[in-house]
Amino acid sequence: MNSIISILQKKVKAGYNIGMNSPDYTPFWEETLRQIKQNLAENGRANDFVLWFNINYVDSQEGKIIASVASNYIRNEMKNRGYLTMIQETFYEISGLDMQLEVTIRDRNAEKPRSPITSHESTQDIPLKKIFQQNVQTMPPQHNFKPKASFTEINPQYGYVEKAPQEEVIVAKKIHPELSEQYSFENFISSDENAYVYNAALAVSKNPGTAYNPLLIYGGVGLGKTHLMKAIGYSIFQSTNFKNIIYITAENFTNEFTQSIRDRSEKKFKDKYRNADVLLIDDIHFFEDKDKTQEELFHTFNALYDKQKQMVFTCDRPVSELKQITERLKSRFTRGVSADIHMPKYEVRSAIIQHKLEKQDKRLSPEVIDLIAKSIQSNVRDLEACLNSIILYSDITGGNLSLSQAKDIISKMFAQDTTQVTAEIIQRVVADYFNVSYTDIKGKKRHKNIAFARHIAVYLIHELTELSSTEIGHEFSGRDHTTIMHSCEVITKQLQIDESLNDTLSIIKKDIREYKKNS
Repeated sequence: MNSIISILQKKVKAGYNIGMNSPDYTPFWEETLRQIKQNLAENGRANDFVLWFNINYVDSQEGKIIASVASNYIRNEMKNRGYLTMIQETFYEISGLDMQLEVTIRDRNAEKPRSPITSHESTQDIPLKKIFQQNVQTMPPQHNFKPKASFTEINPQYGYVEKAPQEEVIVAKKIHPELSEQYSFENFISSDENAYVYNAALAVSKNPGTAYNPLLIYGGVGLGKTHLMKAIGYSIFQSTNFKNIIYITAENFTNEFTQSIRDRSEKKFKDKYRNADVLLIDDIHFFEDKDKTQEELFHTFNALYDKQKQMVFTCDRPVSELKQITERLKSRFTRGVSADIHMPKYEVRSAIIQHKLEKQDKRLSPEVIDLIAKSIQSNVRDLEACLNSIILYSDITGGNLSLSQAKDIISKMFAQDTTQVTAEIIQRVVADYFNVSYTDIKGKKRHKNIAFARHIAVYLIHELTELSSTEIGHEFSGRDHTTIMHSCEVITKQLQIDESLNDTLSIIKKDIREYKKNS
């Protein structure tokens, strides 16, 4: 241990001699994280490190280490779980320096910070001649040190480090027929409300088959479930030797299975999916009422799980709310980790718009961006559709888009959401969703499940139609204005404390649109 500390101290000193305003404690920091990772793994908590220790060294000041994390959510969770204290104490044990730890929120637009240490790093096998890099990288794998042309060398005459020039190397990325960089983690704008599902997906991509298997991502339409699923597959495909990574929708899986029965090629079908390295199935709610497909998926799941092959599923609702899925398959879907995804708040919606504009090299005024972010609260897909329409209009007209023009585009795009929707349609869809009768939801029974469904129906009729509160009351056995407004207030307050309710409303709204199409 003393020899390790000696090496680390020399590295810190070498960095300080370069002329930095403050010492670079990166070597101590990396050794701190390495030891924490090892200790957690020894206590059966290796996944905790993957999920929560995405924390990067930034700088140091007198008596203080400055580090960064991706969001307030991560910082608060690390503090509440005692991980920040763990870092401080381990850092002190290694360095002998009693340093405060200040954790900042990482700037998305800043240059990517140095990565956390990997599972094979060691400080004992580093040749002292190549002690320090001006931009400190992660320590090399144990017993496998391969110096690169960019490594810095100690200059014995002047006692500082010189960095050799390096030509930029561009590595061609592998191509997958269903996965692309468009749906990568870098292009997913996360937020505090979605930090858990984002970090769970990130953890799966780093440790496929071992961390959170399977992963189930659920939530309303257009919120980013497919994006995160594809980001997992894309990341694994680019960073591992796994070649057989399959992404497929539940509908196409069902169609393939049905076709294999017709063609008598069931064995070929089974071999394809039961030998996957990673299986990603989108929209598993489609499997409802499809008993033979469910049975085939059940056996496919068992075959992959036994071989520790990663599986990821998405669904538009919690698995417990799937009515026509067998219990044994439900238990498989929820065997690992289930994480819900929410519609991001205003600030994140604004960030998504800015990110999309930068990707397309387009410009909109701050007022128009603010209008889009405030107007579109249904889902990210609608947000992007609205943005694309406004960009297209701006390109066609060749001028700066005014605020009134943007308002006109938005009102025309989403006008259909409030037309041709009747109170009866909403009542029937809500009754079906909550598994109560249409008569009960209109009537006066006060059972808890019926009353809540009735509150939802009243709230949606108030939102999606132009009926007055008195007219809405007539649709519910003559209830008065006050009772109708009370129902709206109940749901409004519930939305403030239960983010998952917004997902439920999104699903019901989608069902209402589908009901309209089929009626």
